[in-house]
Amino acid sequence: MASPNLNDAQLKLVTDLELEMMADMYNRMTNACQKKCIPPKYKDPELSKGEAVCLDRCVAKYLEIHDRIGKKLTNLSQQDEATMKTMQQAQGPS
Repeated sequence: MASPNLNDAQLKLVTDLELEMMADMYNRMTNACQKKCIPPKYKDPELSKGEAVCLDRCVAKYLEIHDRIGKKLTNLSQQDEATMKTMQQAQGPS
């Protein structure tokens, strides 16, 4: 039987990187929203209504911004690829 093909290895690498990026985003979001919404010294073991609302809003904003940045980076990457292709076509064959 043949060795695993390159596409499988590339797919695993992309999947691992995506998982790592999502874990990093989750950790940063958790830390930022906890710092913003939950005081360092608290009396009750349960979240207050105000803390819960703050956390909901913080997470929603964080995810919305993360989505916007992702779309913008994808757009920029596509524009860069198009520019490079245009430049290569303008130079003609070497």
